[in-house]
Amino acid sequence: MYQRAQCAILERRLREPRRFIQVLLGPRQTGKTTIARQACEACGAPFVNASADRPELRSAAWIEQMWDQARVQARSPGPEGGTILVLDEIHKVPGWADTVKALWDEDAFANRALKVVLLGSSPWAIRRGLGDSLGGRFEVVPVGHWSFAEMRDAFGWDIDRFVCFGGYPGAAPLVDEPERWASYIQDALIETTLSRDILLMTRVDKPALLRRLFDLASACSGTILSYQKMLGQLQDAGNTTTLAHYLELLSGAGIVCGLDKFAGNVVRQRASSPKLQVFNNALVGVRLRRSPVEVRHDPELWGRLCESAVGAHLVNARVESGVEVFYWRERGFEVDFVVRRQDEVTAIEVKSGRTREARRGTDAFAAAFKPDRRLLVGTGGIPFEEFLSAPLTKWA
Repeated sequence: MYQRAQCAILERRLREPRRFIQVLLGPRQTGKTTIARQACEACGAPFVNASADRPELRSAAWIEQMWDQARVQARSPGPEGGTILVLDEIHKVPGWADTVKALWDEDAFANRALKVVLLGSSPWAIRRGLGDSLGGRFEVVPVGHWSFAEMRDAFGWDIDRFVCFGGYPGAAPLVDEPERWASYIQDALIETTLSRDILLMTRVDKPALLRRLFDLASACSGTILSYQKMLGQLQDAGNTTTLAHYLELLSGAGIVCGLDKFAGNVVRQRASSPKLQVFNNALVGVRLRRSPVEVRHDPELWGRLCESAVGAHLVNARVESGVEVFYWRERGFEVDFVVRRQDEVTAIEVKSGRTREARRGTDAFAAAFKPDRRLLVGTGGIPFEEFLSAPLTKWA
């Protein structure tokens, strides 16, 4: 079974004598359940694995029952490191964070050899619970979408297939059946994320607007759009504040986001028009229904998908390593992506033969902000395959 890098991170943390609740945080279909199982098996310690996916299990009493079962094993002789309790889909239990806090504090006071891993399919709902009740008691293992290198190593994909079909491992065996692949992406991923991970977990007064916003953002990945223009295209009487909030919800679910404009003034940065960006190119490809051969023969489409794939690579690195990702545009000059890691700034230009309205602006950006690095990805620079094969730490 293919192992993601997060498996080694979780295994190392579970072997440490220090005790924190480990939280696997990431969108659907990124392998969180498999990561938890593989890490527990690698540790060699006994573990209890339970999921709240069934409605009848969604109560504080269920958490307490699973916790007690793990406590019994923790009292029995076993490998160094104690017992591990894995609770999947934890966000589906009402008041889960308060229950976990009370049980965790009891174990800390009694010095029980019990370690806990929490995971679920709604990053937004889990983060809210962590912030409300579990401050100082947890560590996050961020899990992003699968990268090109992971899809290549696990499924033998080339860059053309990755750019067109993205990085959902569960959908990989279906790409030779386009309609079946598209149905899986639409029904098992997009619709489930929207209906179960967002609409059931938070108040959304205009669910139709949220759905149309997702459709627009996935269709326009790589495009800079003001909120006013979005409202015009969405034909809705809502306001820009509502739209910005819905885009944050979609970002929290790990499907689409809006990148801010890079600026020295934070107020200007946050007031800027967002650059729409998917986290996974499958969310663009499902709308196009085009084969890799067809895409390659359309330079404009190939360029748009390549830029979207580079952006997805960067925003997933933002999830996993905490870098900041922006765009920059001023007086007709544009930099596709700006990455900031602490005090270091990298300007990234994507070039693929696609015609552009804005002039390339790395020189103008360099004059204004003096970045530490300027990278060209694509034609005449770092090949797309090479850039997407390496972690962002190699480049920025």
